[in-house]
Amino acid sequence: MNKGLKILIVVALVAVVAVVMLARREESASPPQAPNAVAGPLPRLVDLGSTTCIPCKMMAPILEEMKKECAGRLQVDVIDVAQDAAAANQYGVKLIPTQIFFDATGKERFRHEGFFSKEDILAKWEALGVDLSTAASTSVRAPAIKSGST
Repeated sequence: MNKGLKILIVVALVAVVAVVMLARREESASPPQAPNAVAGPLPRLVDLGSTTCIPCKMMAPILEEMKKECAGRLQVDVIDVAQDAAAANQYGVKLIPTQIFFDATGKERFRHEGFFSKEDILAKWEALGVDLSTAASTSVRAPAIKSGST
């Protein structure tokens, strides 16, 4: 094999290795995305739990209600770590359930472990500057009832 061909092969191999390394670096630099992530600049609540965990079971109806009530204002993703163990590592979960609050840019703003009531979730979003009150105003606060004569 002549010297020119050997140099060409080495250069080609170096180029392939560089492309692979660049692709891996770009992949690891992007923030973790939950399955079926909604496109667009929405704040996001990610809940990581399991169907066998009692506090997780208590969270399930709250999260489903929030998905419906906050559609278009908040992305709610529920991940079962028993079925997707890689997600637990990806998000650094130590205890379930874990709720992670991301702003619209994908930056983690708050993390909570354990059961978290709907009222507390909405209060935390409000404290973070995200107003979801129009999405959940009917179920979060009971209407004031005036006592006395009518």
